[in-house]
Amino acid sequence: MILVTGGAGFIGSNFVLDWLAGGGEPVVNLDKLTYAGNLENLAPLSGDPRHVFVRGDIGDRELVAGLLTNHRIRAIVHFAAESHVDRSIHGPEDFIETNIVGTFRLLEAARAYWSALPAAERDAFRFLHVSTDEVYGSLAPDDPPFAETNQYQPNSPYSASKAASDHLVRGYHHTYGLPVVTTNCSNNYGPLQFPEKLIPLVIANALAGKPLPIYGDGRQIRDWLYVGDHCSAIRRALAAGRLGEVYNIGGASEQANIDVVHTLCRILDEERPRADGKPYTEQITYVKDRPGHDRRYAIDARKITGELGWTPAETFETGIRRTVRWYLDHQPWVANVTSGAYRDWIAKHYAG
Repeated sequence: MILVTGGAGFIGSNFVLDWLAGGGEPVVNLDKLTYAGNLENLAPLSGDPRHVFVRGDIGDRELVAGLLTNHRIRAIVHFAAESHVDRSIHGPEDFIETNIVGTFRLLEAARAYWSALPAAERDAFRFLHVSTDEVYGSLAPDDPPFAETNQYQPNSPYSASKAASDHLVRGYHHTYGLPVVTTNCSNNYGPLQFPEKLIPLVIANALAGKPLPIYGDGRQIRDWLYVGDHCSAIRRALAAGRLGEVYNIGGASEQANIDVVHTLCRILDEERPRADGKPYTEQITYVKDRPGHDRRYAIDARKITGELGWTPAETFETGIRRTVRWYLDHQPWVANVTSGAYRDWIAKHYAG
């Protein structure tokens, strides 16, 4: 079996669903079920004996040690993280506790378990750590995309906490020999994303007739990666990645935030026109930029392409259209996740 941490969150649940649909071995899914963890994401696996869900914290060493031993885990895929930059600005302590301390405790449990395995199982064991391009900092308009050799220059409590976790993973490989692989991905989008992030937030607000908030001038550029492509890349890195190596995963789809919003409005105009016949772009509103907002991210994915043969299957146009249609077809899911606490958060963050 494999252990997936954070497997009820956006990327983690997509990975679990993709893994089992592709015939992967059974999964032990460990998730704390904080605000972004949602068991409804895993509804298609209800009653499936290949999926064992455990509610718990990666920082609980005794729990993790028991799961590793009792299920004879052969690989850990570590998604569990606090991941929203805006939340890290308002409350960084949770990010330090989960992303740094939690990863440290998970590594300790993994090291103890791995060290005691028979030689053949020890050689086959893997710890795959899922991280972000934000650890590299911000790019100027003409800078080349981030390569795996770029210096770390995190600019938010979130990215700093992820950078620290990346260094811990590297340190456990070089000090103890723990067989690790790290992936650093660009901005993910797709089904099951909690609607505080740009794309699902814009879709939800547009349909509700609410403002579509754009930070600053909206010209911040991101490399957009469809979540299904990210899942396929992780499968390849887990199966064939070289130990101790880092692989950048990108969608080859650089887009400015304002252009993403215009694309969403255009698709919604086609798929779900407003009752008054006006374009959704009328709902766009500009809000004060967030502190330390990185201007541009871009990924150089030549290493994972060259070594592991992975390339994204979706273009931004195909992936974003699939995403919009998913949200239109799953409005009950959106209603269920947008709790009172979530609405309070949005109201507080975008006040003024």
